Amino acid sequence: MQERLDDLEERREQARHAGSERSVNRQHEKGKMLARERIEYLLDPGSFHEIDMLARHRAHDAGLPDRPYTDGVITGWGTVDGRKIFLFSQDFTVMGGALGEVFAEKTHKIMDLALSVGAPLVGLNDGAGARIQEGVVSLDGYGGIFRRNVAASGVIPQISVILGPCAGGAVYSPAMTDFIFMVRERSHMFITGPDVVKTVTGEEVTLEELGGAGSHSSKSGVATFVGPTEEEVLDSVKTLLSFLPSNNLEPAPHFEPTDDPTRSTPELRELMPASSSLPYDMTKVIEAVVDDGDFMEYFPHWAKSIVCGFARVGGRSVGVVANQPMILAGVLDIESSSKAARFVRTCDAFGIPLLTLIDVPGFLPGVDQEYGGIIRHGAKLLYAYCEATVPRISVVTRKAYGGAYVVMDSKSVGSDLTFAWPTAELAVMGPQGAVEIVHRRELAEFDDAGERDARKTELVDDYVDQYANPYIAAERGYVDEVIDPADTRQRIIAGFDMLATKQEEQPRRKHGIVPL
Repeated sequence: MQERLDDLEERREQARHAGSERSVNRQHEKGKMLARERIEYLLDPGSFHEIDMLARHRAHDAGLPDRPYTDGVITGWGTVDGRKIFLFSQDFTVMGGALGEVFAEKTHKIMDLALSVGAPLVGLNDGAGARIQEGVVSLDGYGGIFRRNVAASGVIPQISVILGPCAGGAVYSPAMTDFIFMVRERSHMFITGPDVVKTVTGEEVTLEELGGAGSHSSKSGVATFVGPTEEEVLDSVKTLLSFLPSNNLEPAPHFEPTDDPTRSTPELRELMPASSSLPYDMTKVIEAVVDDGDFMEYFPHWAKSIVCGFARVGGRSVGVVANQPMILAGVLDIESSSKAARFVRTCDAFGIPLLTLIDVPGFLPGVDQEYGGIIRHGAKLLYAYCEATVPRISVVTRKAYGGAYVVMDSKSVGSDLTFAWPTAELAVMGPQGAVEIVHRRELAEFDDAGERDARKTELVDDYVDQYANPYIAAERGYVDEVIDPADTRQRIIAGFDMLATKQEEQPRRKHGIVPL
């Protein structure tokens, strides 16, 4: 028996050091952690249980020089802050982390386990794509991963962490997961590399410009979160997991609040500028309202006219969606609509209540927006809110104009509770534009520009007094209550406490048809 045990330990040791010393040194020289080092950093100490450690490829005729254990990916489960997760970690030191038949089988197995058990799946990606020597077998392996990504979507949280190259078909698995993390100047994602781009289109572009974290977090809307180092990115993964439930049937984690639920927010009274045409920072409203000011922003560098992210109120996880008056006055455009729609659907899938803070002057006008499909993309956000069954509270802080207000979780599309500050302006359109239309003939009769402007100012003031305020909406029940900004946090916490047992069933159907 001892001889057999010694043989087992020797094989395990070979598996733990499957990559060559040269490959290991190169990985460290690049400032990158090894696959096992990443697992050890992410998981609670001593909690990792590895499976398929001794798996090896069986492609004997593929011209591969050796058969290292693990076959280039480490799979298993462990805990983060005591909560179970499953993960795979691609090992770039073993055949470049390229996917072959056995590599794929290991990944399929861990994905199936995560879905059947109902626990989050984290993929640590650092690989060279499909293993060319295994040909179509590798492609079939990717297909199996994609199918499982879709099966798990909305059932368990799926998180992709890009820690090196991720190219070609390999990018589509992360693209179908819920969140993508990237490391600045270390992570790269692209369908075709710079050389192919130059050959086909003649464009010259660097690897970082084409598929780096900066590009994907600010231009393409692919990378949800970015960080300067692997350690900081993995720390952010832990933070994100703390907001998410293990699966769609379990509640999100609830923590005993360290921030007084009855705390007032008098600073919000002074936040609003005297003129409605002046901006203010909506993130200050969010930080004042949520527990301890902690807010994990979703896509912080992309579509910045809308702010989305995770926070806690009264110890409860919530998703926050808010217009940002500092950027384009907080308008909805193609990118911000898509960003918010995806976030709303993610929160709804995992039972996370939604808090919407509204200051929206409308949709961004322009030929580019219309030709780009602002109607279709804006409908995504409208669809997402109409479909959501989680508790929903909205607060109108200032502008709530036209169709954009309706889209931003208004009472008419199903908000459970709608509050408004006294500064709220709920109207079909802004006062200036409304006066130009309603009183067009009267204003055209003035020959003197000064007299015309003076009359227009009077009409604008009258319009504001009569229509651009929250009280008409409150009279009709479109706003449940006009509140003192200082009471915002208290009202939100009380509202979510009341809505905690909300139940709402959707009509029986296979699925709706989202205006993609």
